[in-house]
Formats: sequence, structure tokens, C-alpha cells
Amino acid sequence: MKRFLCIAMILSLMITVIGCGSDKDVVDNNEIPVQQKEVKQSPEEKPEQQEPEKIVVEGVKSPLSGIIVPEEKINRRPVTVMFDNHRAARWQAGLSQAEIAYEMLVEGRITRYLGVFLVNEPKVIGSVRSARPYFISAALEYDPLYVRCGGSEQAKADVKKLKVADIDGLYSGAFYRNYKTGKKNEHTLYTSMEKIRKEQKRRKYRETANFTPFLFNNEDIDIITDTSFSAKEVFIDYKLKNTTKYIYDSKNKVYNRYKDGKQHIDETNKAPIVAKNIIVQKASTKAIDSYGRLSIATVGKGSGYYITNGKGINITWKKSDRKAKTKYFDEDGKEIILNPGVTWIQVVEAKPIVKFDTNN
Repeated sequence: MKRFLCIAMILSLMITVIGCGSDKDVVDNNEIPVQQKEVKQSPEEKPEQQEPEKIVVEGVKSPLSGIIVPEEKINRRPVTVMFDNHRAARWQAGLSQAEIAYEMLVEGRITRYLGVFLVNEPKVIGSVRSARPYFISAALEYDPLYVRCGGSEQAKADVKKLKVADIDGLYSGAFYRNYKTGKKNEHTLYTSMEKIRKEQKRRKYRETANFTPFLFNNEDIDIITDTSFSAKEVFIDYKLKNTTKYIYDSKNKVYNRYKDGKQHIDETNKAPIVAKNIIVQKASTKAIDSYGRLSIATVGKGSGYYITNGKGINITWKKSDRKAKTKYFDEDGKEIILNPGVTWIQVVEAKPIVKFDTNN
């Protein structure tokens, strides 16, 4: 028995010695975290960094606004519309969707608008008013359909002489009276882009146009010149309580438009009328008959201002004939390049009342 106990003690002692000698090779992974050596990679071995995904905007620039749109939207003929701006006719429907708009005087110190459309298709447009010769000269720059209702005797003669693609509310079925507006009868003539396009096909007018577009920057650019001036507000006095004002919205980088002290909005959706670019074009203006009809010399040359993004510069302009494009030039004689967006062209008298950054 004693011999057996002795043998057992010797075996136990041998196992203990063997176990202690193996501590360096055996690791309990539950108690000690495994540490990996850092492997340095050569530049050639570093994984390639992926470039940020580039956003590709499909489409082409609108020749009227420089905005990128589907090509099918510009492969058609522009539409120009005479808008009523009598105080009793406000506000106008569809004008907020024009890519270019003109404001010019007519008799009685009232102004009218010419809206130029290509990309957008307003469902309601109006109220539509009569033509004047200088509005025809502006419209012809776009080889458009010209939408109106009647006109001065000279304007009606010009339409025939110049072979304007004319859609006249006195004769065309593309118009309707919108009495829901509550306006007087002379201010209730309306149409739509759908009706205008149908009339275009019925009259067999050309589907496309041939005209010289404006030049546009590829992206929004501020005016930075030694001679630029601050133009966060633009105030134009057409006299007899007829004023136009623009106030710059620095957050959205557009100008909100005001007429006779009230914000200019679209009649249909109450959307504010805004401008990215403002061109003030000075032109010799005079009355030519006892009724007060005007002659405005938009053919020739003159001076004015170009305003965008809260800044303005002095410019000059030239128009060689009634169908030619009016070109605007900076003080170095270079044609100005507009920022993409809506452009309002304010045609004023040769010695206008135009103020910048005032509280008028």
C-alpha cells in the first residue's frame, strides 16, 4: 500500500512540472486579447480611393434662360404674349413662368409686359392686351408666335408687313373670357399654352425658330469689377404713380418684384414674380399723336444698367434693325454674359428716374 502511494505522488509531481514548462506556449484566448502587428503598406499597395460620384445633368441650355432642360422642350418655337398691366387688370396669370419679360410704356403712363416663353407651358395666360410697334420689335428677336388682341394702327400694319406669326384675340378661337376674375370685360381675355400650340398647328406656322440667344454663364457668377455698384434695391419711376421696384433676396439669390408698392405675384398660384437678371435699357421716348401713343427708339443704340446678385454695372446696347438681336455690352465693350435664370428687361426713357439701394 505504501509503495502504491509513493508511486502516485511521483506521477503527480511529474505532471505538475510538465504543465509549468508549457505556460509560454499556451494562451487562454478568453482572458488575453490577441494583438496583431501593424503592417505598413507601400504607396503601391494602398487601396485606390474612389472619387466622389459626379452628378451628370442631362439636357441642354434653354436659349432664353440658360437653365438646363430636356432637349424636346427647346426644339420648338418661342411664344411671346402681350400682357395687360392696367391697375384694374392685375395680377397677370402665367407671367411667373416667362423666361424673359419686358416692361415698356404705353399711352397714359401705363406700362405693358411682353412675356417670352419656351420651356414652360402655363395652363392659364392673361389677361392679353393689344400690340404696339416697339413690342413687335422686341418680339421679333425670338422669331416667335406673337400673341395679342388687336393693336395700334401702326402695330397692325407692322404685323402684316413683317410677316409676323400672329395669333390675334380679335379673330382666333384660342382665347376665352375669364369672368371669374371679377375684372372688367376689357381685362378678361385669357388663353393657355395648349390653345396657342393648337392654333399654331391650325395656322401651319413653323414649328421651330431661328434666333440668336443670350450668352449664359455655366454657373451663377457675381459681378466683380472696379466700377460695379451696389444694387440690392432697384427703383424705377415711370411717373404718375407708376413704379417698379426690385428687392434682392440674398438667400435665394433672386430679386423679388414689386409694382406700385405691392409685391408682384402670379394670379393663378400666387407665386412671386422674380428676376435673376435685370437689364435697364434707356431709349428715346416721345408721344406721336393726340391720343398719347408713343414712339420708343429700341432700334439704334443707347446705355443702361445690368444688375444681378446685388451688384450692377453700366452697359451700352445696340440693335441694328427690327428683327436683329439687341446686344448689351459692358464698359470694356464685351457682350455681357447673363446668369442662368429669369431676365427682366426694363425699357425706360432716355433720362429716367432710376435709383439703387433706396427706401423709395
